Amino acid sequence: MALAVVCLAQLMIVLDTTIVNVALPAIQRDLHFSQGNLTWVINAFLITFGSFLLLAGRLGDLLGRKRVFLTGVVLFTAASALCGLAPSQGVLIAARFAQGIGAALQASVILAIIVTEFPQPADRARAMSAYVFVAVAGGSLGLLAGGALTEALSWHWIFFVNLPIGIATIALGRALIPADGAQTRPGLARKNGVDWLGSILVTLSLMIAVYAIVQATSHGWGSPQVLGFGGVALALMGAFLTLESRIENPIMPLRILRLRSLIGASAVRGFLVTGMYSTFFLGTLYLEHVRHYSALQTGLAFMPWTVTVAILSLGVTARLINRFGPMRLLILGMGTVIVGLALLATAGVDTAFFPTIFLAYFAIGLGIGSAFMPLLTIAMADVAQGHTLAGSLVSGYHLAFAAGAASIAIGIVIALTVLRTRDDAGEQNSADDPELARYIPLEAERVLERQAA
Repeated sequence: MALAVVCLAQLMIVLDTTIVNVALPAIQRDLHFSQGNLTWVINAFLITFGSFLLLAGRLGDLLGRKRVFLTGVVLFTAASALCGLAPSQGVLIAARFAQGIGAALQASVILAIIVTEFPQPADRARAMSAYVFVAVAGGSLGLLAGGALTEALSWHWIFFVNLPIGIATIALGRALIPADGAQTRPGLARKNGVDWLGSILVTLSLMIAVYAIVQATSHGWGSPQVLGFGGVALALMGAFLTLESRIENPIMPLRILRLRSLIGASAVRGFLVTGMYSTFFLGTLYLEHVRHYSALQTGLAFMPWTVTVAILSLGVTARLINRFGPMRLLILGMGTVIVGLALLATAGVDTAFFPTIFLAYFAIGLGIGSAFMPLLTIAMADVAQGHTLAGSLVSGYHLAFAAGAASIAIGIVIALTVLRTRDDAGEQNSADDPELARYIPLEAERVLERQAA
């Protein structure tokens, strides 16, 4: 049930990432966006989402993952309502900034909740399959839902659709997600503290870096704006890494960088997601502006991708990992995505949907559905896993029992080396000390007299 709740939250995030794409022309007409300013409807969300993930993850460690998760859902849902009601460009962009913060709070702890709730590898593999399905297939669902809502109602409803999902996630999350250790010990955050300076440095660095990339679309990669903001971002990141190496409780312990599988898998996943989500964006523009598809037809065109991922997520990928290993399946999946993108690269003005576009999206879905889960498996291979409260208690009990047994064993050694039985002690003492030998019978006689009295 906890898995279902966090998958609902993940669905909101992925829906919001893609659902806006097909509604951009309607938003532009209604709120009178220029072509340049229209990109901020997308970029405002991405800047805060990417920048606040690290801080949000640290807050989850200190304040409790459930608490941070629910806070993110509340903020995201409220910001979605504001987006839907936005009467102007400024209000919509500000609300999208807030949506990004809420999404970061949720996303930063979702995987941690899944790993904690499913400690057994087989169970975790099935849980990850559900997560991957929502994370990948939800993007195609967003295109379909965005097209349907925009055509049937208006662009405002692409944001209002988050409200029932968000309210359900809040209610179910409060009831079904277990409280973790940090949440049951509220003093933990005060004791360990938050590396606020490091948080500010890394958040500013990432925000400025994303802003520099965004500016490249209008000014060019070699422009003073892009190079200047990029240089500031690098300087802030350098200051952040220097700080993290010198303080006791850093927001990002640099020892994480020594986990080769985690860092390598994260880099691979970054490139994979870049290819995947750029295909959503560029594929939507191609179908609408070149092939003149409607918003609904554009969403339907991505169905081969969605259906393929759905089938693979029903345990197929998990079984393939067990049989062939994560690395082989990862390489095969990424190679299949390349085949799909190569097919799209051949599409022209008059290219029919079948077979070229259909096979391209089928190959991309097949590759993405095969590659995501092996990446998660490889990434977690070198990471020490946490335990539930009950599991931690049992481990502590085991240690206490072992310590108790050891203390008794030490007592046995002392008994054998120091103590003697009463008979042995009496005979030995009587033989060695005549006065003591006379004292013992007299003392015994007095004891007998007191008992008789």
